[in-house]
Amino acid sequence: MNFKIRAKGHKNVISKHKSTFEITKDKDLSLSGDCIIGLDIDKSMDDFPEEFKKKLANDNTKVIVELVTPNASDKIEGFGHNDLSLSHPTDIVCRKSTFVCSRTLMIKSNKGAIDLNRDLINDLANGESMDVNIKLI
Repeated sequence: MNFKIRAKGHKNVISKHKSTFEITKDKDLSLSGDCIIGLDIDKSMDDFPEEFKKKLANDNTKVIVELVTPNASDKIEGFGHNDLSLSHPTDIVCRKSTFVCSRTLMIKSNKGAIDLNRDLINDLANGESMDVNIKLI
């Protein structure tokens, strides 16, 4: 099961957060948003099909997020969780921890923002767009 989101880069993408990374519908970014890697996303959790949400809200679901810019890509793996509400209208967060809230897409992520491919982050800081491909297994 797959879902694709398109995000835009921003000059203030620094990707330094150690335990999370985030994409958001927000169009602007301050330097304090060190987990945010993609802005002005074209879809949110509200757009996830119900079948997709149901599969994601399961402890046994493996989640693979592939990030693709014109010059780089990265693959992040984590897990769904029974308590995911998948209800935030603007933000999507991947977490290394097991913390769950309305913004959480996956937990036990193998990467936070600081771990992401630096060529990908440089593309985003230069304003390139990014495909966010979410695959559920």
